[in-house]
Amino acid sequence: MSNPPETSRPRTFGLPWPELNDGLFYNDVVRPSDSELTLIEFYSSKYKNSAPPLGWMQRIENGQITVDGIAVTDPNTILRVGSEIVYHRLPWREPDAPYLLEVLYEDDDMVALNKPSGLQVLPGGLFQQRTVLTQLQWRASKQSSSVACQEPHPVPVHRLGRGTSGILLCAKTKLAKTRLALFFADGTSQIEGNRNTNEEICGVRKISKMYRALVTGILDEDKVMIKQPIGMVRYPGVAKGLYVASSSGKPALSKVDVLERGMQGNTTLVQVEIQSGRPHQIRIHLSFIGHPLLGDPLYVSGGQPKCFDPEFIDESFATDGGYQRPIKPVPGDCGYCLHAHQLVLSHPTTNQVIKITAPLPPVLRTQKEAEVNTSN
Repeated sequence: MSNPPETSRPRTFGLPWPELNDGLFYNDVVRPSDSELTLIEFYSSKYKNSAPPLGWMQRIENGQITVDGIAVTDPNTILRVGSEIVYHRLPWREPDAPYLLEVLYEDDDMVALNKPSGLQVLPGGLFQQRTVLTQLQWRASKQSSSVACQEPHPVPVHRLGRGTSGILLCAKTKLAKTRLALFFADGTSQIEGNRNTNEEICGVRKISKMYRALVTGILDEDKVMIKQPIGMVRYPGVAKGLYVASSSGKPALSKVDVLERGMQGNTTLVQVEIQSGRPHQIRIHLSFIGHPLLGDPLYVSGGQPKCFDPEFIDESFATDGGYQRPIKPVPGDCGYCLHAHQLVLSHPTTNQVIKITAPLPPVLRTQKEAEVNTSN
């Protein structure tokens, strides 16, 4: 097994976020099936998850939508086949987010980052600029400014929740991206192929992920295998739906090892290895067995959300016409204690086994680890 080599590049990078982002432009070309619709009918039906009808009305009247390059403020304008329509989402101040990223490992094919809690990986929702992807783009642009041809920027090849810290693996080449994506998908496909068995997956895996988590309550058993399927339900403020524990969902497998029991604080420090990659899998699985992550604002015992009313729809809209920030907790809310601690993988081009470790936050260290850290 190879340890990450030292790199001559700075160990951390990142630029402070500007006050406002650049806004967004959404482009559409009117298809035959959409012809004869009015402008308000088109947007309120096709993009109903972006804003309620009255919000789209406001955006149109504000002149934020053009048809073939001309601003149109009449919501009843009839659309014609082939017309290009563009909605300009005005620049806005995104919520606070950290911007510095630590480089844990880097070579010509990939880079592993230590992502801080509170930083979103990819654009979505209120975070369109304040993301890991943006910092990778800015870094690549700065590095390539002195060379003749600009190389493509690295891209993340797996997910980490906004509130989750730790190792984020990014590919720097198309080949590395393809192979790393296959590595991550392989574990999930093995679980799906064994969904009707109680046997542990024992095949040789190209990648393994170890997490640290602090959960509420005291786990009695030293080792727990969680095989609860994960599905999706409608949920206010989450356009595509919320992932929850569901008997009709897709198979998922998490291996939990107790590291330390905090009897005074009624918490348990655990190590979790996930052999599938469902969204929010660790949060859902640990809450499913009655031990939600400490500080998790969303999931409670049973792997379900704290507040659940799938029929509730808030038709009020914010100053930009979009929906108001959800009052109820959503997946991107932070506060829980979860860290992607170790990653062991076969290098995508050399097949050399690489082990990458992200330093542990103080709250996720065992008492012995804390003592060693203090003595150093």
